[in-house]
Amino acid sequence: MIYTRIMALLLIVTTVSATELDTSKSPNILLVLVDDMGYSDLGCYGGEINTPTIDSLASKGLRYSQFYNSARCTPTRAAILSGYYAQQINRDSVLDLKGKGVRPKWARLLPKYLKPAGYRSYHSGKWHIDGKPMGNGFDRSLYIDNHGEFSPKVLLKNGKRIEPKDGFYATIAVADHAIEVLKEHQAHHADKPFFSYVAFTAPHFPLQALPEDIARVGDRYKVGWDVIRNQRWEGLQKRGLIKGSLSKVEYNQGPPLDFSEQLKVLGEGEVTRPIPWNDLTEKQKEFQQVKMTIHAAMIERIDIELARIIKQVKAMNSFEDTVIFFLSDNGASAEMMVRGNGHDPEAAPGSAGSYLCLGPAWSTVANTPFRKHKIWAHEGGSCTPFIVHWPKHISQSGAIRETSGHVIDLVPTILDLAGLKMAKQRVPFPGKSLLPSFRKDTEDDRVLWWSHRGNHAVRNGNWKLVKSKDGSWELYDLKEDRAETNDLAAQYPEKVKALTKQWEAQVEQIRQIKKLK
Repeated sequence: MIYTRIMALLLIVTTVSATELDTSKSPNILLVLVDDMGYSDLGCYGGEINTPTIDSLASKGLRYSQFYNSARCTPTRAAILSGYYAQQINRDSVLDLKGKGVRPKWARLLPKYLKPAGYRSYHSGKWHIDGKPMGNGFDRSLYIDNHGEFSPKVLLKNGKRIEPKDGFYATIAVADHAIEVLKEHQAHHADKPFFSYVAFTAPHFPLQALPEDIARVGDRYKVGWDVIRNQRWEGLQKRGLIKGSLSKVEYNQGPPLDFSEQLKVLGEGEVTRPIPWNDLTEKQKEFQQVKMTIHAAMIERIDIELARIIKQVKAMNSFEDTVIFFLSDNGASAEMMVRGNGHDPEAAPGSAGSYLCLGPAWSTVANTPFRKHKIWAHEGGSCTPFIVHWPKHISQSGAIRETSGHVIDLVPTILDLAGLKMAKQRVPFPGKSLLPSFRKDTEDDRVLWWSHRGNHAVRNGNWKLVKSKDGSWELYDLKEDRAETNDLAAQYPEKVKALTKQWEAQVEQIRQIKKLK
C-alpha cells in the first residue's frame, strides 16, 4: 500500500554531512525574492516594465518557463527556506489538516543546513515564517513587517527593534542592509561563502512608490489593459517562453476576498472586474492607469536597488563565484482592500497616505498569458519567472529551460551547490536539486502539488489537474496548453481519476507526517 511506503520513508533520522568537495570553494548564494509580481512583469519575460539589471541576469543566465511557487507569500516562503511543502510543516492548511503555525523541530531552515559548509547567512526584508531570522541560523537580519513601503509596522535589526530613518522606503532599505552586511562579510569573513536572502516587500499592495519613479514611468499605461496584455503576449511568444494560446480574460473574476465595505473609500474610479478598457469612464481610466504606473514604478525600483547589490558583489570580486536566483512568491494579486494606515482620497496616489491595490484587471495583465491570480493554484497564481545566473558554470547564456521546478527544489539545489549531501532525514525533502537542468533541460514525470484556501492542483509530467475552491477538477495538457484554456477533464476521465489519487496521496502523507513528534 502507498501509505505503508509513506510511513517507511518517515522512520529515518535527519543528518547533514559534507561531501568530498572542497567547501572552501563553494559558491556564494544570492536569493532574491519579490512579492506579488506577475509572470510577464519583467522585460525578459515579455513585459514593458524597464528591468535592465534583471534582464541582464537573464541574458547571461537561464530563464525557467515552468517554475512554480505556492501561490501565496506565507506558504512560498516556508517552502523556500525549509525545503518542504508548507502543509508538511504546519505553515498552511489542507482539508481538515490545520496549520498550527509552528514548524516541527525536524524542519530546520536553510542557514542551519549551510553551517557545516562554512556559510555565513544574511537576511534582508520580509519574513512571514514562524520565529525570527536570528533564531533560525541567520547571522544578520533586517526584518520588515510593513503597512506600506514608507511606514514599517515593525522594523528589527539583528532581532532588536529600531526606528525607521527619515525618508524610509522599504525597497531601498532592504538593499542598503544587504550591501551593509556584504561589506561586513568582506571585511571580516572574506574566506567564507555567503548566503544572502534578499526578500523585497514590493510590489505588494499598498501600491506606493517614490515620486521620481512614478514620473519615470510616465503615461505608459494610458493605452489601457487590453492593449498592454496583447503586447505582453507578443513579447512572450517572441522570446520563446510560451507555447499554446492566450487565455481569455475572465470578466466575472473579481477579488478572492470580500472587502467591499473598505472599497467605498476609494471612490468611483475603482472597478472590481476586468471589464474592457473602452467601457470605462474617463475618471475610471485615469484612476486605473495610475495604479499600474505605480506597480511598474515599484518593480523598476527593485531593479535599480538590485543593481546596487550586484555592484557590491562585484566590488568584492565575488560576482563570478556567486549564484543568483530571482523569483516571485506568487502571481500578481487581484486582492482589493484598504487596511494598515488607511487611504486618504486627497493624498497623492502612490504616497504614504494612499492605499491602492492592483486589482483583477491589471493583475490579469501582469499574469499574462495565464488565468487567475495570487491564491489560486492555476498558472496565474502559482507560476513565477525564475532566473538563475552563475557565470562560471552556465555556458548557454540566455537559454530558456522548460524543465518544471518548484520552490521546494531550492533547498536541495542550494545544498547541492554548497557541496552538502543530505544523508538520512526524518522526513525526506519532497523536492530535488535543479543542478542537472543548469546544463540542459531534464525530463521527469514527478508529481508537484498545491493547496491553498481550497484551491488545489497536482502536476505529473505535462498533465495538470486543478480546481478552484467551489469548482470541479479541470484537466490540462501543459505541453500544448500552458495557459489552461482547453479543459480535457470530460475527455480523459481516467487521467482525472489517476491524478486525483496522486493529490490525495500527498494529503495522506501530510496526515502521517503530522503524527510525528
